[in-house]
Amino acid sequence: MRKGTILIKGGTIVNRGKRFTGDIFVKNGFIEAVGSSIDRHADQEINAEGCLVLPGIIDDQVHFREPGLTHKATIKTESRAAVAGGTTTFMEMPNTKPAALTQELLQAKYDKAAQVSPANYSFYMGASNDNREEALRTDPKTVCGLKIFMGSSTGNMLVDDRQVLDALFADCPLLIATHCEDEATIRSNAAAAKEKYGDDIPVTEHPNIRSAAGCYKSSSLAVELAKKHNTRLHILHISTEDEIALFRNDIPLEEKRITAEVCVHHLTFNADDYLRLGNKIKCNPAIKAEHHRKALLPALLDNRFDVIATDHAPHTAEEKARSDYFKAPGGLPLVQHSLDMMMRLVQKGDITLERVIEKMCHAPAICFEVDRRGFLDEGMYADIIIYDPKEDWTVAQDNIFYKVGWSPLEGESFEGRVRQTIVSGHLAYDRGLFFEEVKGMRLDFTRD
Repeated sequence: MRKGTILIKGGTIVNRGKRFTGDIFVKNGFIEAVGSSIDRHADQEINAEGCLVLPGIIDDQVHFREPGLTHKATIKTESRAAVAGGTTTFMEMPNTKPAALTQELLQAKYDKAAQVSPANYSFYMGASNDNREEALRTDPKTVCGLKIFMGSSTGNMLVDDRQVLDALFADCPLLIATHCEDEATIRSNAAAAKEKYGDDIPVTEHPNIRSAAGCYKSSSLAVELAKKHNTRLHILHISTEDEIALFRNDIPLEEKRITAEVCVHHLTFNADDYLRLGNKIKCNPAIKAEHHRKALLPALLDNRFDVIATDHAPHTAEEKARSDYFKAPGGLPLVQHSLDMMMRLVQKGDITLERVIEKMCHAPAICFEVDRRGFLDEGMYADIIIYDPKEDWTVAQDNIFYKVGWSPLEGESFEGRVRQTIVSGHLAYDRGLFFEEVKGMRLDFTRD
């Protein structure tokens, strides 16, 4: 249990679609009181006047690269970057080296996070063509989900056997999260590009190789299997206009069996940006043409998409600079800057702050049935962001906390910045400083 008290005074609290000026009193890791004026002694008092007080972000899709790929990132470095950007909770993917395909390997990641992560954490169990029984042993009360790569991945994690997929969807006791791209479509498109360009395939071909048709073919299969077996399915990083029709918005999120995530980079960039940023924005599924990007935000606003995340996936600058299309890896680092990217859309009038908080904080908690997180309610764990909406700053190497040390946003200026981040009742980050004596917590889930 967390010890100590924190009183946050005079901030604009944003929670459950409303905002008001008030105070929050934190005790023993939990929000004990929320009110217009709280007069209590606290071990620490934070003046939040002029600032927004927001629930901590829950990012349901990150790649922190440990074990085996720690030249790119570690749980410690990336969780530090996360809390600096207001992400208090992350759910990390299993495609490390070795991949988390056994209960023992999965537990090793939890053990490491308990030692080093300033953010709260959960880790997906991985699925392969030959670990079905092991995967189904996963405890739905203590693990966020089972990750199935229905498209290219590292190692032995591509699940392309239809019988295995059918069995996993039929029997899985916990949420299934899928990466949906059809492998046969990708291979066919890649062969056509190679025939056209030889060994000099430009990165601008990436959205043609990892095409909208390939995304839809795989996503529609996942939806078909989920409907057949009444599986709890969550499809990650939707990137196309074509896929929107697969999802419904006529029932509350709590009642949905099939949900969808959209990522900040697919809301921000389009295929024209490859000319400016090249491999820095190469990712899977690909950033696609502008008509796809423009269709994603309306689908988020009308609740066909439920959650905003990052798919934070760092690679070194040297790896991203490779000229060979097939050797330059897909993925970009984003977890430190996701709130900044969404606040820019707020400032443009494309989305309200209340909807951003709904999709980045409330909805992930509901979607994954996270125990007592995602809201600024009395009785909830105290995961809190204090955000200064008036601080002007520019993304630069000296303020990037990713281990790889770069961002596709370098040189871009933002208005507004995370000032402080409280994780499970303790101050984890304060204006560039980290306080890691007390670590984040393993998530629990309230699933039946």
